[in-house]
Amino acid sequence: MNEIEKKEILAEKIKRIVVKADLISKKALPGQFVIVRVDEKGERIPLTIAGTDPERGTITLIFQEVGTSTAKLGLLNEGDRILNIVGPLGKPTEIKKYGNVCIIAGGVGSAFVYWMAKSFKEKGNYLITIIGARSKNLLILENEMREISDELFIATDDGSKGFKGFNTQILEELLNKGKKIDYVLTAGPILMMKKVSEITKKFNIKTVASLNPIMIDGTGMCGGCRVTVGGEVKFACVDGPDFDAHIVDFDELLKRTSLYKEFEKKSYERFIKSLQCHACQREKNQN
Repeated sequence: MNEIEKKEILAEKIKRIVVKADLISKKALPGQFVIVRVDEKGERIPLTIAGTDPERGTITLIFQEVGTSTAKLGLLNEGDRILNIVGPLGKPTEIKKYGNVCIIAGGVGSAFVYWMAKSFKEKGNYLITIIGARSKNLLILENEMREISDELFIATDDGSKGFKGFNTQILEELLNKGKKIDYVLTAGPILMMKKVSEITKKFNIKTVASLNPIMIDGTGMCGGCRVTVGGEVKFACVDGPDFDAHIVDFDELLKRTSLYKEFEKKSYERFIKSLQCHACQREKNQN
C-alpha cells in the first residue's frame, strides 16, 4: 500500500502521482482530501484528491513543491512508498445540477477542482471553466479541463497564453456582458478567491470556496485549520473544505496562512542545502 504507481511532471515543480490506496479509493468523493506524511520525520500535509480508480485501488494526487515536505514527496519515484496516507477526509463537494456552473481556479487550484468540475459536468451542468497562472509554463490540466468544459478561458499574468491579466477579470467581464451563471466554485490563492467572492456577491450568485489552510491532524482536534465563516469559527478539515465564499473571512485566513512563512522558508533552504551537500559528497566519492 501507499506505493507510487505512476509519476508525471505537469509543470515547473508541479507533479501528479498515482498512489496505491485501496480503501481510500473506494470511499473518496470529489472535494475530499488526504493527509500525507512522506517519512518518519515528515510533517503532515493535506492534499486534495484529484481522482480515484476504485477498480485498481488507486488515488491521484497533484501537488506543487513549495516547501520541505512537498519537495521530499517530489523526490519519490515510481515504486517508492509514502509512509502514511490518511483519508478520505473532509466533506465532499455538493454535486448536483445547477444549470450553468463556473469553475475558476488559479495555479495549482486547478488540481483541487478538476474532479469536482468533471462531476458537475456528468450531472448535466453547462460547464464554464476559467483557469489562470503566472505564466503558461505553470498552467496545469489545460487539456483535461478543455475536454470536460463547454467553455474554457485561460489567463496568465504575463500574457504568455490566453488573456493577459487575472482570471477574475474574465469572470467579471462575462458577468458584466450578461452571461448567466448559476453557481461558482473557486480554488487557489486566497486573494483570488476573495476577489471571486466580491464579484459574484454583486450578482447574487451562489459561490463556494474550496479552502486549503494549514492542517495538522485533519480530524478537528488541533484547530490549526480554523477559519471564520459568517462570524463563526469553523474547522476546514471537518466542516469543509468547501464554504460559502461570501461569508468567509479571507483577510483573517490570509494572515493565518502567513504565520509560518519564514519558518517554512528556512526549513526549505536547509533541505535544499542538505541535498546539495549529499550530491557533492557522492561526486567526491565517485572521483
